[in-house]
Amino acid sequence: MEKNGKPMDTFKPFIPADKVVPEFTATAIILGMLLSVLFGAANVYLGLRVGMTVSASIPAAVISMGIIRVILKKDSILENNMVQTIGSAGESLAAGAIFTLPAVFMWAQDGIGTVPSYMVIACVAIAGGFLGIVFMIPLRKALIVKEHGSLPYPEGTACAEVLIAGEEGGTKAGTVFAGLGIAAAYKFIADGIKLFPSEVDYEVKAIPGAGIGMDVLPALAGVGYICGPLISSWMLAGDVISWFILMPLIKTFGGDVVLYPADKPITELGYWDLWDNYIRYVGAGAVATGGIISLIKSLPLIFRTFAESMKSLKGGAEGIRIDRTSKDLGYAPIVVMLVLAVVVLVAHPAIPINIVSALLIVVFGFFFATVSSRMVGIVGSSNNPVSGMAIATLLISTLILKEIGETGPTGMAAAIMIGTVICIVAAMAGDMSQDLKTGYIVGATPYRQQWGEVVGVISSGLAIAGILYLLNEAWGYGGKELPAPQATLMKLVIEGVMGSNLPWSMVFTGVFIAIVLEILQIPVLPVAIGVYLPIHLSTPLMCGGLLKLYIQKKKHVSEEAKEEAVTSGILYSSGLIAGEGLIGILLALLAVIQVGTNSDGSKKYVADVINAADNLNFSQNVGNLIGLAFFAVLLVTMYLFSVRKHNK
Repeated sequence: MEKNGKPMDTFKPFIPADKVVPEFTATAIILGMLLSVLFGAANVYLGLRVGMTVSASIPAAVISMGIIRVILKKDSILENNMVQTIGSAGESLAAGAIFTLPAVFMWAQDGIGTVPSYMVIACVAIAGGFLGIVFMIPLRKALIVKEHGSLPYPEGTACAEVLIAGEEGGTKAGTVFAGLGIAAAYKFIADGIKLFPSEVDYEVKAIPGAGIGMDVLPALAGVGYICGPLISSWMLAGDVISWFILMPLIKTFGGDVVLYPADKPITELGYWDLWDNYIRYVGAGAVATGGIISLIKSLPLIFRTFAESMKSLKGGAEGIRIDRTSKDLGYAPIVVMLVLAVVVLVAHPAIPINIVSALLIVVFGFFFATVSSRMVGIVGSSNNPVSGMAIATLLISTLILKEIGETGPTGMAAAIMIGTVICIVAAMAGDMSQDLKTGYIVGATPYRQQWGEVVGVISSGLAIAGILYLLNEAWGYGGKELPAPQATLMKLVIEGVMGSNLPWSMVFTGVFIAIVLEILQIPVLPVAIGVYLPIHLSTPLMCGGLLKLYIQKKKHVSEEAKEEAVTSGILYSSGLIAGEGLIGILLALLAVIQVGTNSDGSKKYVADVINAADNLNFSQNVGNLIGLAFFAVLLVTMYLFSVRKHNK
């Protein structure tokens, strides 16, 4: 394809543009929808546990190859690509929904407002997904095509490499399934039967106010391995600031003072009380500031990418012949999706969004879709600071709503719905960018991939709404089982702006911690998230990251073997994350299925029947040692699956 006599693109995809192979087939659609629900459910649980999600593109592609190539005996790389395109949409919607919507459930628990219906949650999720697709389409040529050599899109490129190396799909799929099975069994034994505690917890008696521990769970080790030692160390550094500096200082100097929001003297507060009453607000200030800093630093990129995308659309309207690999969705479906999403959000009587709110969503949505699409091109989807963008949106939109008189439960619900849609838009745009990068390399048809995203959004949106209800019924949000850290943070931000009752001294402590990190040129958001989350989540992440570092630094091993070992570890870790997430959903079901009554007349559930913890009577120290031993065995399996067949 040429313009003004100059070639626009010299890149040659794996499947040439003039070759047509099966792509948007019934097999790909059905399998993609199943994986969209599967990974959406897994990421809902993971995000509510640790406040972060991971990209589902690579495991979805590997599972697809295992089924289509090995079981169905079909050979179509573009079908496999379509499956991962549809399947990874579930992870995107999950990220946006879980970072915000649990706040509404928590308000309902506090007697503020009511829980939205299943249909409201589904409509908000699907509308946000549609807007993410709409806003990303005009960016494809500017970011994916024109910057092919400068923006790597790590997950998208890796996924393309996995698809192209299709003859190895059976082995790779086996690695993912092995991780899934081992994690499922581990999670069921730990949190279902409860043969050993899944949380190890120690008080550091030599330092009053300090504590340390570890959630000895497969998904956390897997996330740490995928993120690597550097990001894991940044998060752990944030926790060290909180748990070994700030909390001991509060305990040492607080004395008998009753400091809001706690209602007891500081001398009577344990380390968990210190974290709950004070450190979460410090973390809120740090994360919010990190999000705003990221936005300010990205503004030049936003405006440049917007200008390039508009030029790209103009170029496409000048009558240039567009081949199969260059064709995007036309204006008609884009406009229909945009109008449909806005109309549903504004017209639905149970969704507290008016014309002003819808305008905020469209403006913020496009800008953050642009930020997200470019940022994931550098750092990857798993490290995309979606929550930081949502916090910046919430601060601005909540202030605007307050100024125009939208306050109280209605204004708070409106703010969280705006944040939800923006969060989903940013996550969806980032994930879609990776998918389109994969498609660009393998030679997929963009408009078919974009229709695939639509299918994935609808299927996962309908499923995620039900999963949020299920988990709330089983455990509720904001507790130890499902702390929902990001949603709790969003809740605190909205309440603070609306009610002017945040402990601002704590918030500004976090603000200035973030500013110091920026001055030192240390990535703010990973450290800020560490400040906010309990140290029990960062320590297992660090274990996974250190294992990856050890494999990368092994001596007397070729670079090719190291790369293959790391890739195998990532596939196994993806299986660990999926396996724990799925058993988490199963345990939620078992926690709400009643099978009778206890002797005292209380309800008995399936989860109570299989729980063996009461019969074991371990002391805390013995339980901690058993938990650590099981986690050590899990790390050994990660190492073995990483290096097997790579010992040359």
